[in-house]
Amino acid sequence: MLTDAIKASIQSAYTSLLDSKELKARYGQRLMIAEVARTLTAKNDQEDTPVCVVEAGTGTGKTIAYTVAAVPIAQALEKTLVISTATVALQEQIIHKDLPDILHHSDLSFNFALAKGRGRYLCLSKLDAVLQDSHANSEAMALYPDEQQAQVDTQTLNVYQDMLTALGAGDWDGDRDAWSQELDVPVWSRVTTDHAQCTGRRCANISQCCFYKGREQLSTVDVIVTNHDLVLADLSLGGGAILPAPEDCIYIFDEGHHLPDKAINHFSQFSRVRSTERWLDQGMKVLAKAAPELGNAAGIGRHLQALPPVMETLKQHLGMLFNSLESMVSVEPDRRGSVPAHRFEQGLVPDALRVQATELARQYRSMQDALDGSCKLLEEAMEDAEHAIPKAFAETWFPPLSMLRGRAEANYSLWSDYSHGNVVDDPPRGRWIAVVEGAGGNLDFEVSSSPILAANTLTHYLWNRCYGAVVTSATLTALGGFDRFKMRAGTPEQTNYAVVPSPFNFTEAGELVIPRMPCEPSDAEAHTEALIDMLPELLSPKEGSLVLFASRRQMEQVFEGIKLEWQQRIIMQGHYPKHEVLRMHKKAVDAGDGSVIFGLASFAEGVDLPGLYCTHVVIAKIPFAVPDQPVESALAEWIESRGGNAFMDMSVPDAALKLVQASGRLLRTETDSGKVTLLDRRVVSKRYGQAMLDSLPPFTRKVM
Repeated sequence: MLTDAIKASIQSAYTSLLDSKELKARYGQRLMIAEVARTLTAKNDQEDTPVCVVEAGTGTGKTIAYTVAAVPIAQALEKTLVISTATVALQEQIIHKDLPDILHHSDLSFNFALAKGRGRYLCLSKLDAVLQDSHANSEAMALYPDEQQAQVDTQTLNVYQDMLTALGAGDWDGDRDAWSQELDVPVWSRVTTDHAQCTGRRCANISQCCFYKGREQLSTVDVIVTNHDLVLADLSLGGGAILPAPEDCIYIFDEGHHLPDKAINHFSQFSRVRSTERWLDQGMKVLAKAAPELGNAAGIGRHLQALPPVMETLKQHLGMLFNSLESMVSVEPDRRGSVPAHRFEQGLVPDALRVQATELARQYRSMQDALDGSCKLLEEAMEDAEHAIPKAFAETWFPPLSMLRGRAEANYSLWSDYSHGNVVDDPPRGRWIAVVEGAGGNLDFEVSSSPILAANTLTHYLWNRCYGAVVTSATLTALGGFDRFKMRAGTPEQTNYAVVPSPFNFTEAGELVIPRMPCEPSDAEAHTEALIDMLPELLSPKEGSLVLFASRRQMEQVFEGIKLEWQQRIIMQGHYPKHEVLRMHKKAVDAGDGSVIFGLASFAEGVDLPGLYCTHVVIAKIPFAVPDQPVESALAEWIESRGGNAFMDMSVPDAALKLVQASGRLLRTETDSGKVTLLDRRVVSKRYGQAMLDSLPPFTRKVM
């Protein structure tokens, strides 16, 4: 219930912040505060999870709105507020700028911390092992050939010694991001760990553990800032593994339009056939070293002895599987690098493959059970000084055996899924075989399974468990409604949906131009030629401009075909890293020279080029995605099977959303102005075009 005390606290915080910063209240910001507050206080013991989905246009001030509204509510309810973002840039902005600013200028009192996964922290046990030159066990466990690690060179050893010195002096907390120098992945991966390898509270270094120190801090703060991937990882582990239990959390998902795709990626499964054979070989080498050292203390030998025959049987079955997949998936030699896929329609697995999957699942379960037994005994030994297995041996062998167990468990889950793949679920899972390049350039098969919608996954792991949630972004609606997001995210039936306006005066500040075109984009060659001819006329040599393409091929062809004098003004994605493209562009504009960025989808979202840095956005064509990826193809198939139209129900809303994101690069502040040019007349010639136009910001339109 929104009590008078909570209401007064929110109003006081907002008023004091505005007065301190000498700002005027923004209408959309006030609406968002009200929506968030009303939703999060609506819950009682009989009601479902309160969820609020708010589309807030650029310039609304979303962070202020949800923080001012949610912090007093979370404190009153004794819940932890978890603010989750999709990008590192926004996460850093919130932790280093926005929250400190709100604390300073409002009368709110709260503390906050940044949450990161184990992989961002140093593992002291791993560091000790490397410095003592006793890391051979972990080296043997590399999953793919490119993970194989060579002997540590002197320069890298010096880095590790510097880490130890910095820790001892209190100059570093073990956070990778706080280390003074850039750390290459192979250098860092030796001295960090993951959930499978970590011995947790049983570790000899637990009192100094960098990760657990960071985690303990999270239990004492009011607000945790993190990312969608870490939230999903925590939920998949049951909740409460890294973050507080979801029942004790109110989640704010900023950049929330990414949440469904993040969930699909996180809960998908895959395994490579030849690569799995290799890590089974590597695992047997580890067992050959572990067995004589551990002997049969506490009966562990029984578990270890059961593993080699199971792993040999698995290798035999994987060999037969490889032969079966070769006959199932036709691959021309010159296409091996393009990762072609064989997708199973409606997720239905052929009987022959399902029989093989059933046997693989059975063997992986046996492997998992034997490793479970071994790991439990090692865990007991780490806690009991009188245990038959010496503690030092247990600490040495638990990480590699636990890693093996994690891989066995993951493979069991995948093949168990395939063994049941003869029933059409609603929606079905996507299942497919991809051809990949393995070790030495040899052919390998990647077997995958994935949800095609995040709805059921998010319902099970998030919506049904958390105390409350707010999902916000500048782009949550498509074609004027939330239907697309509802389908993909599975938000609860009682969810509160709201659109709050941006403070920008789009009509006066921006213009949408749709010029005459000699062809339709469906004629790719003619459309590319048209762009080559038109861009020099459309772009001003003294402007900061952004030209967005739907395909790399067309972008490169236009660049190659355009006049040399324009090539010299263009900074193209792919020629430089993204951050360098933006730096070079801003430098050129600051110097008074024109600059044009040629970019793809990653430049159509999350790129901030305010003021003169971008006064003209050119969109080459409506960004329709071809549903040729397995998950998207399976989703389109499912929509058609239910009597829908995949193009109208999926492709058009998706493209409309991307078009809004692309046009959103133009106005980043209330003083910005400029124009968007769309070189695709389908928005005026096709029946779906008007709905797309209506979903765009209300720029002044100029259709030629």
